[in-house]
Amino acid sequence: MSLDPLAIVTAFGLIFLAELPDKTMFASLAMGTRMRPLYVWLGTSSAFLVHVVIACAAGSLIGLAPSWIVSLVSALLFAFGAVLLFRADAGDEEDDEDAAGSRGVTGFWPVWTTAFMAVFISEWGDLTQITTANLAASRGTLSVAIGSWAALMSVSALALLAGRFIAKRVPLKTVQRIGGICMAGLAIWSVVEIFTG
Repeated sequence: MSLDPLAIVTAFGLIFLAELPDKTMFASLAMGTRMRPLYVWLGTSSAFLVHVVIACAAGSLIGLAPSWIVSLVSALLFAFGAVLLFRADAGDEEDDEDAAGSRGVTGFWPVWTTAFMAVFISEWGDLTQITTANLAASRGTLSVAIGSWAALMSVSALALLAGRFIAKRVPLKTVQRIGGICMAGLAIWSVVEIFTG
């Protein structure tokens, strides 16, 4: 199976542009302000890899799960993330230094698992997954997989770098409040998707 550079570039371009305004980018940004960005990136990248493999291997079967269930689970996960951020924000008022170092999800496996599950569940039936499946059907599967995965990892890295940049220049309380609001907004967005299709 040979690589098709045009298919790689096409997949990268389409998926990168589709993922930029996607809720996963904002979730990565929010997680990156509270958790170790490298661990978050490894978790999101692993989840993206699984989705790309599934999309390329079984593109026509992606939509088997009812979309309302996927949206409901995504909403619950984003709402949980918002609660964690707001709870951490309330605790910061008591002890800023303690919160900066020890609150939130820490350690490689807890952070990786949180990031993996958030992306793995919320990306089911997503535009980028469907686009990847469609591209894989008409172009080389391996080439599309490489281009799609590279695009998804790039968007996640971009979000995490932006999150790190913001965290260094904005007080932690403000970052947590904004992150909580973003996560709550994503939870609402996911619930709206249940009713709008």
